[in-house]
Amino acid sequence: MRFMALLKFDESLPGGPPPPELFQAMGEYAAEGARNGTLVDQGGLLPSAAGAIVSLVDGTIKAVDGPFTEAKELVGGYAVIEVRSKAEAVELAKRLMQIHKDHWPGWQGSCEVRQLGES
Repeated sequence: MRFMALLKFDESLPGGPPPPELFQAMGEYAAEGARNGTLVDQGGLLPSAAGAIVSLVDGTIKAVDGPFTEAKELVGGYAVIEVRSKAEAVELAKRLMQIHKDHWPGWQGSCEVRQLGES
């Protein structure tokens, strides 16, 4: 079963850029996932100021450049994982949250875990 884990946080909260220790721990987490076959793809996203939102509302398509100040939580990173169950996916997400807790003091966020549809 494939799942997408979406790492979300509030960009407006203080905290600055991720510390180097977080990148090192995330690298180890990714290497382990590559070795055991659970990590299919992963990456971090630039701040919303570098992005845009394209929407369709009432028949009109419009694009708005970031930053997305009206959004409370934004996706800051993602991982596509392959595991046997939702419970395993949730455990990997918990480990990801623990890495952030251990290596980025004061960081607050969440990890949404969603199963990918089969095509």
